[in-house]
Amino acid sequence: MNAANTVGKVDHSRRRFLGGATMAFVSAHLGIFNSAKAELKSIKGEEAMTPAVASQENISNSTASETIRPFKVQVPDAELTELRMRIKNTRWPERETVADATQGVQLATTQALARYWATEYDWRKCEAKLNALPQFITEIDGLDIHFIHVRSKHENALPLIVNHGWPGSIVEQLKIIDPLTNPTAHGGTAADAFDVVIPSMPGYGYSGKPTTTGWDPAHIARAWVNAITLPPPGEFGREPTVT
Repeated sequence: MNAANTVGKVDHSRRRFLGGATMAFVSAHLGIFNSAKAELKSIKGEEAMTPAVASQENISNSTASETIRPFKVQVPDAELTELRMRIKNTRWPERETVADATQGVQLATTQALARYWATEYDWRKCEAKLNALPQFITEIDGLDIHFIHVRSKHENALPLIVNHGWPGSIVEQLKIIDPLTNPTAHGGTAADAFDVVIPSMPGYGYSGKPTTTGWDPAHIARAWVNAITLPPPGEFGREPTVT
């Protein structure tokens, strides 16, 4: 085996290990135990996981629609105007009695932030960044789930689901999409490539808002697994199956 082939295999192994480690870490927090088990077994050849992993409920309990609809962000100008007006019309309290932040966020700081949102922040710029990416909505367990799905140009890219936090949004993750899907442009190799799926959590962004309780971390994890096992309709492309 020549040196180039050896490097390629090492890089691929490192990519798969990182992917598996990522799934294991996310699984521990969100409950995707079966999918982590499948990925880690394929890397390490193990036949058994820890009892905590083996005892988790099956991820197939959620139901998902087979319809995946393309999505674009289109906020009406009237909504933006009304929001800016509400910010500008804020009734401010009196200034704090100290010259530091010991009594909480200072009035001047809050007013400066409000001025930025009312006069400087460019929502259309953010909207354009989102709409430059493939976005979709699909129904899972009766709730519309919005997500970004960017496929790498490199073959055999490893699928990766990136979850934002509480509170937060998919906007936080935009900066990592190109390094993950296009690693050769950032000092990496094709073997480092990922296909990236970034969903908006229920009640966040453009995903639907739950009307009942029960959308806890384990439920969200099962929903994400169902999302990537949906049949492949046209524009969305082929997706992996997690078992």
